[in-house]
Amino acid sequence: MPALCRDCLTPFEDARRCPACRSPRVTRHPELFDLSIAHMDCDAFYASVEKRDNPELADKPVIIGGGRRGVVSTACYVARIKGVKSAMPMFKALKLCPEAVVVRPRFDAYVEASKAIRAMMDELTPVVEPLSLDEAFMDLTGTARLHGAPPAVMLARLVKRMQDELGLTGSIGLSHNKFLAKVASDLDKPRGFSIIGAAETTAFLRPKSVRLIWGIGPVAQESMAKAGIRTFDDLLRWDRRDLHDRFGSMGERLYSLARGEDGRRISPHAPVKGLSNETTFNEDTADIDILDGHLWRMSEKVSARAKAKDKAGRVVTLKLKTSDFKLVSKRLSLRHPTQLADTIYRTARDLFDQVSDKGPFRLLGVGLSEITGDDDADREGDLLDPDAGKRAEAERAADRIREKFGADAIMKGRALR
Repeated sequence: MPALCRDCLTPFEDARRCPACRSPRVTRHPELFDLSIAHMDCDAFYASVEKRDNPELADKPVIIGGGRRGVVSTACYVARIKGVKSAMPMFKALKLCPEAVVVRPRFDAYVEASKAIRAMMDELTPVVEPLSLDEAFMDLTGTARLHGAPPAVMLARLVKRMQDELGLTGSIGLSHNKFLAKVASDLDKPRGFSIIGAAETTAFLRPKSVRLIWGIGPVAQESMAKAGIRTFDDLLRWDRRDLHDRFGSMGERLYSLARGEDGRRISPHAPVKGLSNETTFNEDTADIDILDGHLWRMSEKVSARAKAKDKAGRVVTLKLKTSDFKLVSKRLSLRHPTQLADTIYRTARDLFDQVSDKGPFRLLGVGLSEITGDDDADREGDLLDPDAGKRAEAERAADRIREKFGADAIMKGRALR
């Protein structure tokens, strides 16, 4: 059986340890050197950047988030073992892991690290489709002759370079389509390298929960459970027409994914249609301070992604879901495209104030759409808001200060909520 050492990158045949360096970090699979569709997902990205930049945090549980009344953006694996999860209220996280070190997000540092990783991926293949700052699909079909090595070797080299040169780790999923590559990347985190081959696809999926399907949230799961669908094996018992009649266009997708089929191509040049961030709360809340803190942090994340992609957007969208699953969505078109957190936040907060339903809410999201390049972003002042230009310059200056002196050099009070 083909095998690969992930430490020294030596390919060999069917052994539990690398014959060259004796490392046990060996990946073995019959289709190891035949597959070329990959998904790379950084391990606890924000927390890993913080630990890299502050070695004193290396062995400590780290939570990225705001003040005690805020929520968890992400957490390192040490904290996750204690039960800390993204979007969890900070007081609950600290109750589970009182020894945790809480660090405020530094999106400028995350953007910089993301760009460095993207540059490494671009050296492997021109077909890279980023999903966020810390994950991307790659199609390495036909690159073996260029690199003198099959895709699996180049992917192992990528994550090794990330660790050696950037001090960051990632997990690889390798398969024959996008759906399965993304599933595979989450099978053995952190520092994983998992493979789902064509020959084993059906047997692998059959006993798995439909929660594996990207985009199947709690509401969709509940709807499928009412139809007796909890696993892929359950899905396989339905024919295409019945799934379509029951679930509409999603039924067609479910029919294909149940069989491990995904015809979507990895598209590096697909236009960015929107940038968004949302969270589902562990407990419904109507607390204005908590919701406002979320709005600011989400606006910062959307802004960071826009700046990382050199993009801006003309439309700001607010998304809310009430405790009884009622969806509320509001949007506002701006006079000029923006990529500034301040503008996104203020617009989202105005939209929030216009919502007649005051909660409690179970989900909150902020988005930016009608995406353009950033050449004309935030160039002109707003006659109705004469201080907008000053705030924009202040945000740009704050970005530069944080980049040079660190996240704590300057911050907004609302980031602590």
